[in-house]
Amino acid sequence: MTYFKKLLDLLNQEKEEDRSAYLKQTENTSAADRRAQGLSWYPIAIRNTEPGRGDYINVEVERTTHQDLSHQLRFGVPAALFSNHNPKKDRVEGIITYQGGNRLKITLYTDELPDWARDGKLGIDLLFDNNSYDEMLKAIKQASALSEKPKEGRLINILTGKTSPAFAESITPLPISRLNTSQLAAVNKIVLAQDLAIVHGPPGTGKTTTLVQAICLLAKQTRKQILVVAPSNTAVDLLSEKLTDEGLNVLRIGNPNRVSDKLVSLTLDSKMAEHADNKLIRTLKKQASAYKDMAHKYKRSFGKSERDQRKALFNEAHKIMKDVALTEQHIIDDLVSKAQVVTATLVGSNHYTIREVLFDTVVIDEAGQALEPACWIPILKAQKVILAGDHLQLPPTIKSNEAARAGLSTTLLEKCVALHPEAVVLLEEQYRMNEAIMGFSSREFYGSKLKAHTSVANRLLFNGDIPVSFIDTAGCGFEEQQAGTSTYNPDEAVLLFKHLNRRISEIDPTTKFPSIAVISPYKEQIRTLNELLLANETLMAHAADITVNTIDSFQGQERDVVYISLARSNADGDIGFLADIRRMNVAMTRARKKLVVIGDSATLTRLKFYTDFIDYTEQLGGYQSAWEYAGD
Repeated sequence: MTYFKKLLDLLNQEKEEDRSAYLKQTENTSAADRRAQGLSWYPIAIRNTEPGRGDYINVEVERTTHQDLSHQLRFGVPAALFSNHNPKKDRVEGIITYQGGNRLKITLYTDELPDWARDGKLGIDLLFDNNSYDEMLKAIKQASALSEKPKEGRLINILTGKTSPAFAESITPLPISRLNTSQLAAVNKIVLAQDLAIVHGPPGTGKTTTLVQAICLLAKQTRKQILVVAPSNTAVDLLSEKLTDEGLNVLRIGNPNRVSDKLVSLTLDSKMAEHADNKLIRTLKKQASAYKDMAHKYKRSFGKSERDQRKALFNEAHKIMKDVALTEQHIIDDLVSKAQVVTATLVGSNHYTIREVLFDTVVIDEAGQALEPACWIPILKAQKVILAGDHLQLPPTIKSNEAARAGLSTTLLEKCVALHPEAVVLLEEQYRMNEAIMGFSSREFYGSKLKAHTSVANRLLFNGDIPVSFIDTAGCGFEEQQAGTSTYNPDEAVLLFKHLNRRISEIDPTTKFPSIAVISPYKEQIRTLNELLLANETLMAHAADITVNTIDSFQGQERDVVYISLARSNADGDIGFLADIRRMNVAMTRARKKLVVIGDSATLTRLKFYTDFIDYTEQLGGYQSAWEYAGD
């Protein structure tokens, strides 16, 4: 099928770009360099070992220094234990099965620790993640093959536009008091859908609340299992927690990011530990470890009888571990069968514990950020699919610009919204922003259909304040500068904090200090802003309430006050990826009470979007020139 052939080619292109970037980062680099790039923990100490499934060993390690460094080691990613004495030779590969704080657990593809692991400085290296690509490639090939079969390919052919979705006859929507009209319409659409329903949730419209209520209704009405997935662990964790709060039996496949007792208790590992048959597993594992310890007392240089004895002890340990594997599988099957809702990431939905399990309904949340090939992994398990998200916010991150331009950046959600408008419900009432902050986004992206709930429509930072401002630096000589591939504008950064200082002085000191976000699309501008913030005594007194970070890192978040530093100012009118207005949609919809955008109108207005925004602020009385702050 041409559709899947193209998708396969684009994914292979992305894989090669990703692999090249990984090799460029890691080839001929020291452990210290890899650690600085977030690709290694080094040095580490081994805190515990125990026999794992099959002929594998589970090892728990702790990083003992540089604990403040951010890193990319996460649950489910391939990694290797290495010795820095001979890092290319002395290494064993495996997969990370838990990561929290400064500890992680790794299942190594060996039945015992090598001798070098008992001597010298050890570390954990992140490996290139072939597994995720393999799962996606396999799913695309499988979908392509099934699409040729009328019955098995029904859902696939709907999602690719060959046929249309079907809906049961309309029923009177069940009254759910906590939902508004459009949220109830979305729940109704999900219940009536026989194969596909789409919930389009603009910022602040209660998409998660709507999904949770729909899932609860489906679970009670159909009494069939539901698979709930999302591209990120954070999104999966949020849904897992809220569904549990509604009283559903939720099984979380994978490792929750936020290590709270509630979330940990939902995981497979935790539920297995509480299972009645787990005592037998612990007893068997102790026996297996005892046999292996006895075997290790025999050195390989001993005679034939000693070697035979060593082999017999290892064989006995392996037999016991086979019994462990059978008992574990029994527990897993029992836990999976009893779960009303199974939650996982997109790739995690093909975890060995649920690989052969089919579901009545699969819900894909944050589908606007989900790479399409990853979506096919859970879709192949579904009779019915619910897509939820907003394709007018940030798309998935793609390494290959060529693959992105050729269509990989277009999500399945975006395609299905265009193909099947009859399956879409737009959530129209938002609970986050003052109506003036919402107004521009609503007009530019959502056909002016959004409305602000009465509880937020008129919220202000202080009485008489104008909720949306544009501070124009045109003519001030605030020229942008380059640092590597990033852009920064130090004069604009200084102006931003001048403005913020003035606003803070107008706030009633007896009221609670507002939460503030200072955001920019450019990492170098963020670095500049952070330096200025640290030097600002007035603002540092409120440091706990002020966050400085990139726009991308703020998707899904909100603050009372949001400042956006656009940074671009040049004679050529070059605005770089400010031209991706979906990023600006995210940025402009983070604010509850006050939005301040700072930029150079002479550069920005080469794109109509920014001309429209500046006109919008003028109509509100929120347009100002940077010259007004020259004397501050």
